[in-house]
Amino acid sequence: MDAPQDRRFPLSAGILFGLGLGGFFDGIVLHQILQWHHMVSSWYPIDSMANLELNTLWDGIFHSTTYVFVVLGLFILWRAAHRGHLFWSSKLLAGSLLIGWGLFNTVEGLIDHEILGVHHVNEPMPRDQWIYWDLGFLLWGAAMLAVGWLLVRAGRAEQAARILA
Repeated sequence: MDAPQDRRFPLSAGILFGLGLGGFFDGIVLHQILQWHHMVSSWYPIDSMANLELNTLWDGIFHSTTYVFVVLGLFILWRAAHRGHLFWSSKLLAGSLLIGWGLFNTVEGLIDHEILGVHHVNEPMPRDQWIYWDLGFLLWGAAMLAVGWLLVRAGRAEQAARILA
């Protein structure tokens, strides 16, 4: 019989998936589709071919990193799925995904937007409005962290009840 800790949902897998999905959303929607910013577009504005090439390179490095997060999450989830009698929880999966995505938004928003200033959420807007978009991005991340944490708490309670049953 498996020990109770071996039957728990792997939160780290969901967090890594959330980090990766948050990065993919940012890169695909904000960088490519809407073209609001690129990875280092505040430092190197898209006003020359050389700057576009540099930003595209850093966007690719960024996407590669988010891809690694998803692969690591998949590896952890795959390993856990091979355990006997694993208790799956939709709340734990959704909560850990939201925690990962919220961590991505919060950390990336604080470091890249506010501390380093390598880019801002919506650079086509007038410069004096960038802070509002950046703050919205941070609030969105904080909201995902809070909802994710609540879902993980609820999922852990359900999981504990199922393990004891």
